[in-house]
Amino acid sequence: MKLKTNRGAAKRFRVTATGKIKRSRAYHRHILTTKGRKRKRQLRKATLTDSANVKTIRRLMPYA
Repeated sequence: MKLKTNRGAAKRFRVTATGKIKRSRAYHRHILTTKGRKRKRQLRKATLTDSANVKTIRRLMPYA
């Protein structure tokens, strides 16, 4: 029996070529006027998911 991919997780996470899980940063949607230029610029960049959450995300995306 095939497993279903969690579509919400599939839209939020990407798996890199080395198998790590990439995610976008939070706090970059609204109320940006109070945040500094440097902070907003750094929030644009993607980052790797914390090791504590990797197991859970891999379970949500079995074929990624």
